[in-house]
Amino acid sequence: MRMGFAKGELILEIGYGPDCDDDLRAEIKQIVATDFHENSTNEVVDAVLLWFRDGDGDLVDELMDAMAYLTETGPIWVLTPKVGRDGHVEPSDIQDAAPTCGLSQTSTIAVAKDWTATRLVARKAGKR
Repeated sequence: MRMGFAKGELILEIGYGPDCDDDLRAEIKQIVATDFHENSTNEVVDAVLLWFRDGDGDLVDELMDAMAYLTETGPIWVLTPKVGRDGHVEPSDIQDAAPTCGLSQTSTIAVAKDWTATRLVARKAGKR
């Protein structure tokens, strides 16, 4: 698993649906050994899994909502359908939304047969 999760981390999952990759979810849950939190948590989490498809609404709003629960150093993984799949999101949409929320894109990897993950992290203070 190249997403960098560690045992004991708290993960907030947003946008889960029947099209999501359950094998990927199970693999992450096995690593962290905790259940995912859903949209209605009051806890600060170590990372966010945001399943996002074209038509799911405004990505900036989703990212801002996700950041409310995230530690300062935690990543938001934006999981989007791969090219040619229903709901595909253009990479430029993520690149445009991230800076609006004070986030920087660090990597994009294929994580499942139908899904790509883009890692976003808070920009370092004082860096422009």
